[in-house]
Amino acid sequence: MSQAADLLEGVFRQEYGRVLATLIRHLGDIELAEDALQEAMMSALKVWDEKPPANPGAWLTTTARRKAIDVLRRSAVYAKKQQELTYLTGLEQNAYVPEEESTMLVDDQLRLMFTCCHPSLGNDAQVALTLKTLGGLTTKEISRAFMIPESTMAQRLVRAKKKINTANIPYRVPTAAELPSRLAPVLQVIYLVFNEGYLAADGDQLVRRELATEALRLGHLLNSQMPAETEIAGLVSLMSFHLARFGTRTNAEGGSILLEDQDRNCWDRTAIHRADALLTQTLAAGGNGPYVLQAAIAGLHATAPSFAETRWDEIVFLYEQLHRIMPNPVVALNRTVAVAMASGPAAALRDLANLEVPLASYPHFHSAKARLLAELGSNQAALASYMDALQLTSNAADRAFLEAKISTLR
Repeated sequence: MSQAADLLEGVFRQEYGRVLATLIRHLGDIELAEDALQEAMMSALKVWDEKPPANPGAWLTTTARRKAIDVLRRSAVYAKKQQELTYLTGLEQNAYVPEEESTMLVDDQLRLMFTCCHPSLGNDAQVALTLKTLGGLTTKEISRAFMIPESTMAQRLVRAKKKINTANIPYRVPTAAELPSRLAPVLQVIYLVFNEGYLAADGDQLVRRELATEALRLGHLLNSQMPAETEIAGLVSLMSFHLARFGTRTNAEGGSILLEDQDRNCWDRTAIHRADALLTQTLAAGGNGPYVLQAAIAGLHATAPSFAETRWDEIVFLYEQLHRIMPNPVVALNRTVAVAMASGPAAALRDLANLEVPLASYPHFHSAKARLLAELGSNQAALASYMDALQLTSNAADRAFLEAKISTLR
């Protein structure tokens, strides 16, 4: 790999979202900004071998802006773009990003985040656009995460960007009055991105660290600008606790390692300490929303000396609080698993019977049921539940784990 390609690869992952966000603010057009940035990166491959820039992100911003000016001058709407061209050409008096503009990079990313997660866009479009614009993932990578053809994802992205333009979705951070309704989808998208990296639903890999790390970066960005929003801090704590044990969740072959079998000596204790400090601060500020409660549960797991010494009664209590404000069967299932640890498998199995219908197509319900049945010595019934879970599972690593359980029972 050439020096330019090596430098560009690192800059791409670190700077792509920031540079693109700034270009979109200048150009008012996501596709034009993306195309201009792509051309700027191609130019970088030719130029940076001879003279690497002192500020690669600023170089890309300025070069992409010039590429966009050239496109606008050649376009059929040249006359309608005179005002934009005048503004963009004025910016070219500076070789790099102007000093006062560099302080707006974070705000630009926030504007882009809220634009991508506008309520008028579908959930899949919100996640895909966030991954594309702020995460810098390619259409191929995103389509693989969604397990759909690349052409289908490309069309979905085009429609979403077109809707932003035609519906005049504002490129800005919502006002204080708008924030409560607009923040929820942003946090949901960040957590969905994290979950896809932490526990991939499909494909050969159980985990995709780059997705989980990108989600945490976006969470930190949001929290740094909106520190009074306790749910943001709760989500950052939650993701940090999980990411601290990322490296112990799979074996050398990529197979799943259960929480009770993970090597706690290999957990990132520095990250756990920071997450715990942020959670303590958030709880003291009155945070009690769903992300804060989930972070508190993750914190009890992360700080327990061992699996057996986990404070399961407290986890059951927290799941009960979570279920009150977020009543759904998956939360109820997680509570039941905690009940099994606190009070034994028989008590948990009775609770599980109420979830049979709503979670009939959820593989983790069947695997949880199978484990409880096996602990009670009902091996044939456990085998049947593991088979049900296997039929509903697409991820190759999860399938291998279930097949091993089935083989043991047989």
